[in-house]
Amino acid sequence: MDHFIFHAPTKIIFGKNSELQCAHLLREFGAHKVLVHYGGNSALRSGLLHRICQCLQEADIPYVTLGGVKPNPRLSKVREGIALAQQEDVDFLLAVGGGSVIDSAKAIAYGCANEGDVWEYYAKKKTVRAALPVGCVATMAAAGSEMSNSSVITNEDGWLKRGLSSSFGYCRFAILNPELTVTVPPYQTMSGCTDILMHTLERYFTRETPMELVDGISYALMKDVIKYARILHNDPRNYAARAEILWASELSHNGVSGDRSLGDWACHQLEHELSGMFDVAHGAGLAAVWGSWARYVLDADPARFAQLAIHVWDIPACDDVRACALQGIEAMETFFSQIGMPICLPQLGISLTDAQIDELAEKCTFFRQRTIGGFRTLDLEDIRRIYHAANQR
Repeated sequence: MDHFIFHAPTKIIFGKNSELQCAHLLREFGAHKVLVHYGGNSALRSGLLHRICQCLQEADIPYVTLGGVKPNPRLSKVREGIALAQQEDVDFLLAVGGGSVIDSAKAIAYGCANEGDVWEYYAKKKTVRAALPVGCVATMAAAGSEMSNSSVITNEDGWLKRGLSSSFGYCRFAILNPELTVTVPPYQTMSGCTDILMHTLERYFTRETPMELVDGISYALMKDVIKYARILHNDPRNYAARAEILWASELSHNGVSGDRSLGDWACHQLEHELSGMFDVAHGAGLAAVWGSWARYVLDADPARFAQLAIHVWDIPACDDVRACALQGIEAMETFFSQIGMPICLPQLGISLTDAQIDELAEKCTFFRQRTIGGFRTLDLEDIRRIYHAANQR
C-alpha cells in the first residue's frame, strides 16, 4: 500500500447508560437548539427518546423533534427536516437511531448549510461546502455511519439511491450503548452483521499492494464479526456479543481496515439499486449479490480470495489457488445461510425480469456515465451479468 488517508475525528462514548451524557456533549460542541431526529416507534416504545429529551430539558437545551425515518431513508423526509430546522433556527442535529436515521440527519445538515436542493449534492451536481454539526445515539450495529463520512439517501422520484461522502459528513460525537441494540429484530441484527462484514471486504478487495498489518486487522475484524454474529443468532440478548459487534461496526467503516477510496465497493453499488427499487434490508441485499460478484471477478486475483479463505475460514493452503479461493467463497455463503441471510435474489424474495435487470444496470452506471469496482472494473454488461447470476442461483 503506497498511500492512504486516515481521518476519524468522531468522539466515541461507549458503554451502558452512555446516552445519559448527550446533553453534556451537546454543550461541549456548542449546541444552542437541537433537532432530535429518529425513526419509528422503537425509540418511543423503548423509552429512549423520552430519556434523551428529558436530559435536554434538564440541561435547558431547546429542541424540536422529527421522527418517521424509514430504512433506506427518503429524500422527502430529509426535505421535511431541512424546512423544520430552518424554521426553528436549529444549529445542531442529534440522530437517535440506526444508520438510516444518522444518514438522514447528515443529509438535513447538508441541506441547511448549502444552497439549492440537497439532492443536487447526492446526484454529484454540486459539491458540499459545509454542514450543520451532527451527533448521534446509535441503536443498531450495521452501517457504521456514526464514524464514517458517508450517507446514503433514496429519492422517491425514480427510486434512485445515492451516496455522498464528504469531510463535512463526520459526526462530532457518537454514543454507543450496546444495550440499545438488544431490541433490534433478529433479521435486522443479522443484516447489520453482514453489512459490517462487507465494509471490511470492500476495502480488502483492492488493487493496491496490501499492507500486512492492515490485512491482519481485516482478518481479525471479519473473524470477530463471524464469531459473535453466530452467538447473537442463538442468544440475541448476549451483551458481550452486542458490544463486540457494535464496536466492530465502527472499526469496519472508520478507515482502520483500509482507506475507503482504495477499495472495490461494487457490491454496495449493486445493492444500492436493489434496495432503491425493492426497499430490501441493505445487509441482506449485500449477501444476496456477494457470491455472484465474487465468482465473476475471481480471476482478477485468485490469490487474494485464497488468502481470505485461509486466514478467515481456516481453509488449508494448496497448490490450486483458484480451488482454495472458491472454497472461501462457498464458506462465506454458508455463513450467510447459517445466520438467515439470502445468498441469491430469489431467497431475498426477488425474481428479476430482463427489463428490471436492464433498469438496475442502467441506474448502477448512473445511466452509462460511470463504471464501478476497484478490484475489477465493471461496465454495463458486466453489471447485467452479475445481476443475472444472482437472479438464477
